[in-house]
Amino acid sequence: MSFISGRRTGRRGSRRFTRRDLVVLGVLLGLPVLLDIAVVWGPTLASVVLSFTSWDGIGDIEWVGTRNYTDVFTNYPQFWPAARHNLLWLAFLGLVATPFGLLLAVLIDRGVRFSRFYQSTLYMPVVLSLAVVGFIAQLVFSRDQGALNAVLGDTDSPTDWLGDPDLNIWMVLLAAAWRHTGYVMILYLAGLKAVDPSLKEAAAIDGASEAQTFFRVVFPTLRPVGVITVIESLRAFDIVYAVNHGRNGLELLSVLVTDNIIGEASRIGFGSAIAVVLLTVSLGFVVTYLVQELRGEKDR
Repeated sequence: MSFISGRRTGRRGSRRFTRRDLVVLGVLLGLPVLLDIAVVWGPTLASVVLSFTSWDGIGDIEWVGTRNYTDVFTNYPQFWPAARHNLLWLAFLGLVATPFGLLLAVLIDRGVRFSRFYQSTLYMPVVLSLAVVGFIAQLVFSRDQGALNAVLGDTDSPTDWLGDPDLNIWMVLLAAAWRHTGYVMILYLAGLKAVDPSLKEAAAIDGASEAQTFFRVVFPTLRPVGVITVIESLRAFDIVYAVNHGRNGLELLSVLVTDNIIGEASRIGFGSAIAVVLLTVSLGFVVTYLVQELRGEKDR
């Protein structure tokens, strides 16, 4: 009996995929890979190639080498203000909105009263797109009919919150942070729930304080949220485009890419060069994070 079962086990272990199994695997694995190549990597590689050309989308493609990049960094006045705004966006979300979302997640995780209500209320802006958040920002910060000026009673000489280049970037950042805080709160809250309680108990037994336990045991498991903050800040587009098409103090690199590729200029090669710069910056943060994670895995 054992001999027969052994033969059956050996046959099962050496069973090969049938043609139908291969077809199913090819469809389930091949289609996502093809879609990923067609939607993500195909356009990415095409942008890299087109960044070394001059093309208006209709005529012949002319190879210009690195001239587009030279013009971007030296002869394009909008580039450096847009780059500064992207860095400001990253700093504001990373130093204000993300820590505030973490604080809210910690408070809710501790089981404060009405935590379910707070969680639902704070998460509500996340279901809105950034374009809708931009329209809400217009309702709040509009010069003549905005809610903020009405509350302040500033009717004689109302402040132009969205028209003043020195103020509008901060108002839009507040609106973006309003949405980002709820998003980060949910991610941190999920991370806090996933932390093994035995790790906290072991830290407490070793004499670690509550703050030391959080920063040395809990917080390292929440680092992926930092990468999400970087991606959110660098891909920002919808909200500034909804406010004033990303002009007059709200310039961002993503807006410059759109204006050059699908705008009246139709400078696809030049716009692709800006897109490649934005891609390079994004990959720099992502690759740095992945390298640190791989090193951490080896140390463990």
